[in-house]
Amino acid sequence: MPEEQLFKSEESRSRAEIADALVAAAEQIESGTVTLESGTDTREVTVPESSQFEVELERLTDSETGEQRYELEYEVRWTE
Repeated sequence: MPEEQLFKSEESRSRAEIADALVAAAEQIESGTVTLESGTDTREVTVPESSQFEVELERLTDSETGEQRYELEYEVRWTE
């Protein structure tokens, strides 16, 4: 299935700012409409009453430097 990226945002934020953003996202998901904004890009999507919810924690190691980083991802997925 081909993938089409509709929106992406990535920036450094403090832990408190990330928590605030997740609380705001949770409130939007609960309302059923999520608005994504970054610079000049804005997207709005309706989240159905029932969806798949995935939480993933990964540890990745850079093959050249051996440096480790972690990724914590929350994903909401549905079909139309």
